[in-house]
Amino acid sequence: MKTRIRNLREDNDLTQSELSKYLNISQVAYSYYELGRRTIPLELLSKLADYYNTSIDYLLYRTDIIKPYPKSKQK
Repeated sequence: MKTRIRNLREDNDLTQSELSKYLNISQVAYSYYELGRRTIPLELLSKLADYYNTSIDYLLYRTDIIKPYPKSKQK
């Protein structure tokens, strides 16, 4: 996962600082997620998936398909 979130960030020409502000965390905390020193909480994974328009499964290497799943229709 750490490589995938770093690659997405770099592919989008973003800094760790910019993403940490979006996630409302410190740059050091974000750096630890990229380095694999900390586990990313589900809430932040969800925000990253939404930000990059992908799925959590893609971020977790459960799929190589970057396209997100269709939004569910809530009743």
